[in-house]
Amino acid sequence: MKFKRQVSAEEGVNLTPLIDVVFLLLIFFMVSTTFTKESHLEIDLPEASGDKRPVEAKEIEVVVDQQGSLTVNGKVLVDSRPATLQVALEGISQGDTSIPFVITGDANASYQSIVSVMDLAGQLGFVNLSMTTRSPEKD
Repeated sequence: MKFKRQVSAEEGVNLTPLIDVVFLLLIFFMVSTTFTKESHLEIDLPEASGDKRPVEAKEIEVVVDQQGSLTVNGKVLVDSRPATLQVALEGISQGDTSIPFVITGDANASYQSIVSVMDLAGQLGFVNLSMTTRSPEKD
C-alpha cells in the first residue's frame, strides 16, 4: 500500500500582529507627546556705579573653657549661669537673631556646658549656629 506523503506547511513566524502592535505604539506616542514652544526673553540689566558699602562682619562667639567659664566676644562673664549668658547675648544681638552664632569649646570642657550654650541659643531664636573645630595636628 502506498500512502501519500503529507506536504508539510512552511513554518515561520507571523509578523503581522507584531507590526500592528508596533504601529499602535507609534501612534500612541505621537498622539500623547506634547510639544512645547520655548520662549526666550532678552533682559537688559541695569548697571550700578559707585563704591561698595563696607560689610560689617558681626558675629557672636561664645567660648567655653575647661572649667566651664564662658567668654562672649572676648569678655569673660561673671558666672556660667544661663541667665547671665542670656543677658549678655541679648545685649550684643539687640534682638537680631540672624547674626552668626559661633560656639568654641575647649577639648576638655564638659558636654553639658556646651549643650547648655546651644540650648540657650536655640531658645533665643538664633538660626546660624556653628561650632568651631580644630584640625588634628600632624606630627
